[in-house]
Formats: sequence, C-alpha cells, structure tokens
Amino acid sequence: MLTFQRSVVAVAQAFKETLDLASVVAAMERGIRLAGLAPRVIAGSDGGDGLLDAIAGEVTRRTRHRVAGPVGSPIDVPAAWLDRDTAVVESRLVCGLSLLRPEERDPRRTTTRGLGELLDRLASDGAGRILVGLGGSATMDGGTGMARAWGWKFLRSNVELLPEGGGDLPELVQIRPGRAPAARITALVDVRHVLTGSNGAMQFAEQKGATPDVAARLNVGLARLAELVEGGPALAGRAGAGAAGGLGFGLLAFARADLVSGASWILERRGFDGLLRGAVAVVAGEGRFDATSLGGKLTGEVLSRAAAAGITGVLVAPEVTVEPPGRVVVETGGGTWNAAALEQRVAAGVARAASLSPR
Repeated sequence: MLTFQRSVVAVAQAFKETLDLASVVAAMERGIRLAGLAPRVIAGSDGGDGLLDAIAGEVTRRTRHRVAGPVGSPIDVPAAWLDRDTAVVESRLVCGLSLLRPEERDPRRTTTRGLGELLDRLASDGAGRILVGLGGSATMDGGTGMARAWGWKFLRSNVELLPEGGGDLPELVQIRPGRAPAARITALVDVRHVLTGSNGAMQFAEQKGATPDVAARLNVGLARLAELVEGGPALAGRAGAGAAGGLGFGLLAFARADLVSGASWILERRGFDGLLRGAVAVVAGEGRFDATSLGGKLTGEVLSRAAAAGITGVLVAPEVTVEPPGRVVVETGGGTWNAAALEQRVAAGVARAASLSPR
C-alpha cells in the first residue's frame, strides 16, 4: 500500500490555450501513480487563468453579470461567492485576451470599464469584499476605464475627455475624481512588475497586440497617469502595480485596494507548506516557463518553496527558457502537449526525482 511518506505534492494550473485545469489535475494524478507514488494534487492559480476553477470546491453560489467587454460590447461575466459577503472574479473574463480575435488586440483602445461595472454590481448585490484575479488582460489603460465606471474623468483639456484605452494617456492633463467602489477590494496579482519602465507593464504589451513603438507610447501614458494621480509615483513603484496592463495600479489608486500575491494566496489557502512534510517531490508546470515565471507566478513560487524545504522539484513545461530555482528535474520539449503527453512527462519526472530523494 502506498504511504504518506512516499507521496508527491503537485500544484496544477491551466496550460494557457491548451489544457484546462481539470485536465491538468487528472494528468498529474495519473502520472504520479504511474511512477508508483501517492498523488496529493492541488488545483491552483496565481490570479490569472483558472482562478474560479481553482476555488470551485469552496464556492457557495455563482452569479452572472452583463458588463462592457474589452472593446465596449456587452458580455456576460461570472462571479463566484465564497460566502454571503465575499465574491471572486477574474479580470481576464471581463477584459482579457481570450475575448478577442488576434486582429482585435490593440491595447491603445481596449478598456477595463467592464471591471468597474462588475465591481459595482457585486457591491450592490451585497459583497463587502471582492477578490479580483489579475492576469491575461488585453488592456494597458492603467485602470482608467474601470475608474470611468465610477465617475472619474480623464481629460486632454479643460473640457475634452480622452478616448478610452491606453493610447491617448500621454495627452492626459487633468483628472476629475469620482468615487471608490462600496466594497473592500483585494487584487490577486500574478506578477511583481511595477507600473512603468523595463520592469513594468510594457513587458507584456506585445502579447496584447502592441508593436515596440506602441509599447513605448503606452509606457509614457502610464507614467503620465502616475504623475497626475494623488500619491501616484509611490503607488506606481509597488510590486504588482504593472499587473494586467497597469490594472494593479488602477485598483490601488482608484479603489484603495490591497495587492497580494495570487500564488501565495492560493497556496496558503490550500495548506501547501504543511503538505510538503514527508513529500518525496513537488510537481509544478505551465505552458511556458520563462523569466516571468520567477516574478510572482505560481510555478516559480511552488518550486521556490520546495527548494526552501529541501525537496526535489519536478518542472513540466513544453518550453523552458530559464533555470528553475533549487534542485529540479525538468521535463520539457516536444511542442504543445495533450493530457496523455503531460501524464507521461509527470511520470518520468517523478520517477527521476524519487531516485534523488533521501526520503
């Protein structure tokens, strides 16, 4: 019989645009068993793709709300309630890349307005606290679209409003305050990037549809926004301010939100550090493990915690471009994986890791 002492802890998350969370959970469980060990698989997220799926077992009810999508057309967006007072949403389901065709991706024009509308609706429905997962956004408006839903005005002159999106923010000359949402907001960030500069929101501009020239202009616009917001320079330097195209900054500035690591939030909620006791190995993976994975994302956080506990990690990812932290067995290559390929990679990696473990 398999024993707890020969267990493997795995943290599953969706592989962007290829494998959903449930498929990854099942493949990791099968792979660990195939290697002859007992699986202890956590459904995880760092605030981006799959947050609502990761907390599905804790949800008491779900609601749907019609709000503006990333280009303004109405969409229906889900919210999950942990209790009567606490709602959880994913910003990517309001203003995310997955909602747009490739030719529609243009962060000069996409807006976060729908998120502001959604937060208002949830507060009206009784939410005293709202957790907002940030990640996968199609926007770089610094949260100004969201703030517009709360009555904030962004002007290029004393009378002329700026168009929505991030493209015209360099011309911002005046901000007329609105209100903050009635609920307490906590943003679950998937990166530690600040608002501007080389370690800012512009790092992700290309995947949102921006050319290098457009990315540079968007960066100037976000810097201009920070100049004109009360306390803006300090808020712009906060870790996570650059998340979701500066939406982290917008939540700080316009909603008085708290920013916390989404990866840490989910791991602590699952008791991850306690599960490590007696584990032979720890498995984590994603579609592409790169420098951003070490900047607040779930896979990097899992492997860092395994290293700190002296446990061998197993990294499964079709593409790996940076060295993972700690003692890690890497299973990579082969292009896009299906569930069967992931299962085989997990099994091979766990078998190798178990041979290295003194436990």
